[in-house]
Amino acid sequence: MNIRSVKEQYELRNQCLKERLETILPRVMMESEADLWLHASKEYNEDPTFRALTPAQYPTARRITMFAFVKDGEDVIRYSLSMPDEHLNAFYTPYWQFGKESQMDALKRLLEEVDPKKIAINASADFAFGDGLSMGIYTTWLKELDEKWLDRMISDDHLAIKLMELRTPTERKLLPEVVEAAFSVMNAMYTSEVVEPDVTTTQDLEWFMMQKVKDMGLDYWFEPTMDLQREGSDDSHITGVIRRGDLLHCDFGIRYMNLCTDTQRLAYVAKEGEDAIPKDLANGMKVNNRFQDIVRSCMKAGKTGNEVLAEALAQAKEEGIEATLYSHPCNMYGHGPGPTIGLWNQQSAIPVKGDVELDNDTTYALELNVKVPCKNKDYYIYTEETVLLDENGVKFLYEGRDQITLIK
Repeated sequence: MNIRSVKEQYELRNQCLKERLETILPRVMMESEADLWLHASKEYNEDPTFRALTPAQYPTARRITMFAFVKDGEDVIRYSLSMPDEHLNAFYTPYWQFGKESQMDALKRLLEEVDPKKIAINASADFAFGDGLSMGIYTTWLKELDEKWLDRMISDDHLAIKLMELRTPTERKLLPEVVEAAFSVMNAMYTSEVVEPDVTTTQDLEWFMMQKVKDMGLDYWFEPTMDLQREGSDDSHITGVIRRGDLLHCDFGIRYMNLCTDTQRLAYVAKEGEDAIPKDLANGMKVNNRFQDIVRSCMKAGKTGNEVLAEALAQAKEEGIEATLYSHPCNMYGHGPGPTIGLWNQQSAIPVKGDVELDNDTTYALELNVKVPCKNKDYYIYTEETVLLDENGVKFLYEGRDQITLIK
């Protein structure tokens, strides 16, 4: 597929930023008890929410980049207390009189002018996305700011989580394109030209995916992994030389236009004379798809991740499906902010992170597996699909979720 030019990517990213600042930011601020959200990042030690608040031409903080978001009725005023920058000026009102006062003097002046009763800062014991304030910056505030401002500082995880979790209208339109870019790599890999039985290794396929992404001018947010299952072995994550009759499994995610994908797909390397997926594996895929649909039916705005986990596992058990569920938000980060829906090693309620409620206009990695008995062994059918949750339910963003690719 054709990847957009850098110019197009930057324009689209900035359009998404404009929408986030004008629609999502006011919403999450109105849901907060804070009157002002104070956000600061050190150069090369940026807050995790930095990429959700800055234009494409502003990749790192400049010394200390500082923003203040101030409630103003139903709106939010966005101030930049940062070094002058033309790209920031398109989205923020400059407040720091650079060259005439220090950055801390500008902050003190703003606080006196606004007189916020509660000031949200990014310091959190529970969520990495709400814990981006550096100790160095905070220590400076402790030394420089009046006691009254320090006493008004609060932590509000909701701000950081929802700011990045909710997708803008333009992002929702771009998502299928971003997911297609990821699948173009996997589709190119799962072919007889790339996979040569008794020669190609799982490591070769990992390198293939990494090189393909780089050749596209993109990046992966984690090194892809490749493993297989084989008759005669109980190991569900074998690596090494690929043989005929192997069930291949890849886990792969890219970042494109400030959005991440996270997908797992399967392929079967046909034995001599085979021209179709073995019936046992095809039936196993149907069981997996049924569990995907169970989870999808449970995912509704207002439910917590823990509620979705419990309901989905209970329904699977009732239907005789041996399932494991470990889905997660996938947005600006692959393991993004939002509700955790199970962990692969913990199929029970996840304190705090699992208590976050689902929202519409959010994206997830629908990640799970089912154990299915086949003629010669039990197979684990591992799948992961990047999906969108909106008022109409959970929608897959790419075709073929019910298919195992056949490699002859």
